Order: sequence, then C-alpha cells, then structure tokens
Amino acid sequence: MPRIVMKFGGTSMAGIERIRSVAARVKREAEAGNEVLVVVSAMAGETDRLVQLCREAAALHDPSEYDVVVASGEQVTAGLLAMTLQGMGCKARSFMGWQLIKASGVHGNARVETVESATLDEALKGGTVAVIPGFQGVSEDGRVATLGRGGSDTSAVAIAAGVRADRCDIYTDVDGVYTTDPRIVPKARKLAQVTFEEMLELAGVGAKVLQVRSVGLAMREHLPLRVLSAFEDEPGTDIVAELSGEHMERNLIAGIAADKNEARVTLTGIADAPGMVAGVISPLAEAGIQVDMIVHAATPNTGSSDLTFTVPRASLSQAMAVIEQLKGASGYDQLVTDDAVAKVSIVGVGIRSNPQLAAKMFEVLAERQINLLAVSSSEIKVSALIAEDQLDLAVRVLHTAFGLDAEQAA
Repeated sequence: MPRIVMKFGGTSMAGIERIRSVAARVKREAEAGNEVLVVVSAMAGETDRLVQLCREAAALHDPSEYDVVVASGEQVTAGLLAMTLQGMGCKARSFMGWQLIKASGVHGNARVETVESATLDEALKGGTVAVIPGFQGVSEDGRVATLGRGGSDTSAVAIAAGVRADRCDIYTDVDGVYTTDPRIVPKARKLAQVTFEEMLELAGVGAKVLQVRSVGLAMREHLPLRVLSAFEDEPGTDIVAELSGEHMERNLIAGIAADKNEARVTLTGIADAPGMVAGVISPLAEAGIQVDMIVHAATPNTGSSDLTFTVPRASLSQAMAVIEQLKGASGYDQLVTDDAVAKVSIVGVGIRSNPQLAAKMFEVLAERQINLLAVSSSEIKVSALIAEDQLDLAVRVLHTAFGLDAEQAA
C-alpha cells in the first residue's frame, strides 16, 4: 500500500469546520488504499498567543518551559483531528511528538535526530490513520523540545523519511510555488515543478511556502514533496531532484524572491588584518544570529577596512549589543545600522551555466535607478540588497525582464 504523509498548516486547522474539511480530505486518501500519517500545526495565531503568554509570565523565561507551553497548540489540533476522523467512521489515533521524535540542540530550535518508526509502522499496518503534532520532539534529557518556527514542515519530512513514505504532501493556504509573490505581481505563475536546489534557495531568500530546513532534509533523503492547497482540489507544485519532460525547457530563472526581514550593519575603520572579520562574525554566530551578504572592503594605503553584512531585522538589537562588546578587540570607528532595506533575489538552475543572467539583473535594476547596497550569490542564486521602499518595483521589473509574467509563459 502506498504510504503518504499529509501536513496541514495553521490556517487549515483554524477552527472545527476547517478541521472537518481536513478530516474529509484525509479520509478520502485512506479510503483510496493509502497508509496515511497526518502532521498538523497549531491553529492559526495560536503559537503567537502562547509565545506572548510566555513573555508576560517572565521576560527571561526558561527555554525548556517555553517549549512546554508553545508545544501545546499542535497537541490540541492533533487530538481534535483524531476525534473528528473517528466521528466520520475512520480509524485514527493521535500520537505525541515526544513519543516519536528524538531531538537534540537548544530548546526552541532543536533538530530532529531520529524517528521512532516502529510505533507508527504498527499503527499503519492495522489500518489506523496516525495524527501527529508537528514542531516538536523530545530532548536528550527527556523534555519536550520544539523545532523552531515553521518546524511542522520539518516534522512532516522527518517522519516521512523515517517511515519510508512514498511522498510527503504539504497543504498550505497557497496552491503551489509561484514565480514570485502574487500579491506583488498579479501575473505571477504557478510552477508545476521546482528543483530541490531552487526551492532551498527560494525558501532561504524570502519565499514563505516551505521552511528551509524541511527542504534540505527532503533533498538529502530523496523524498518527493508536493505543495498543495488545503482549500481547493487542484494540482500543486512538485519539488523534484531534476526537472522532467517539458519542464526542462522552462525559463532559466524559476522565480524572484523578496525579503523585507533584513537589516544592514556596517563597521567602519576596522584594521585590515587577518582574523578581523572572523573576530566580528564568530561571536554573532555563537549568539545564534544569522549573518548574510558579507562585504569586506579595504581602503588602499590606510591599513583599515569597512565590514558590511546583513542580519534578520528582529536580531538587529541583539547584534548591536554583541558588536558593541567587541569594540575593544576589533577597534572599529563607527557602528552604522539601517533597517529600511530589503533583499531581492533571482533563483534558477540556469544561473549555473549562464553568467549573463546576473549582469542582466543589475542592468534592469540600474535602468529603474535602484541602487545596490550589497550583493551575494550562490551557484543558482543572485541577491541584491536595496532600499525597502523600492522592493516591489524591483520584483515587478525583474519578473517581467526574465519572462516570468503569465502572459509571457510558453
């Protein structure tokens, strides 16, 4: 029997009526002869509410107790979905994350180590639909541990890999992966296929469809993924290792990503000497602050240099505190920050073999007088940091320039 994992996000579980709709979809898959596991998120807005309660209880709360509180949202929806399925005549039961997923690392951002697949195998062989709360597992010391925001995607992929599922279907409030955000570009097209590499880059530079960690895990495990609408029965987007058939000749660029969650940090007057950049970046990494788009430029004949990089906007205050403690060691002159910036990126496997695509991106932005504050690239991605108030314009003109508008589709 085919074995599938179905993951439903918070909007899909937002209230009993939507849970009934999810249950009907799950029952249909079970009646079609599939062994079904369901991973659920908390109801929309519930995790934010629980996080706020933690902050009100204690500003500097114990991370392990924080996990106890915020993990409860998914446990509620798992139980409710199992009840609903039973009420529809479908054999189902809920499990808890701590029964199935061993996790390691820090509380609030733990990583999946192993999945207890034998327990699930037994349930599935008996015809039971297994309903599992996402976002959580059990730590090495036996405490509930959460996997970070968006961690239900990672739970679903990890469980699918652990039970050797034939595929993992991610049901969301969008019906697939688009060439860009349709709210910015109404002519954005839904993609039938996206490679793991492209999805990994798109997720990493602003696309919110899938959590980055879940895509990376699926890629390593060679696990087929599908992104589907939780509300409409229509084809979604397949995440694949390689494009197939007619999709191989699609546009060189898969999509344009936009990310407003950026802040720029510049340190001026740093000594131009080995180890100075590491002396700044390493303490930030140790503090759990993600650093991106690093630009280090030496001033000729002065012995000094400037260091610019970006951090998530929410981490700016923490980053500034870490850097200010380094002033004696790094000897910088000024710390300059700017949180009115954004990142626009082109992503596509075609970049690997066509260096002219990056040049075209810069030319298109220059024609619209959009200044580049920083640039970074990977094998299949080019990102530019620009003023936030120019982001929507940048996305629209790049989307058109690279032939991604719906009316231009082949």
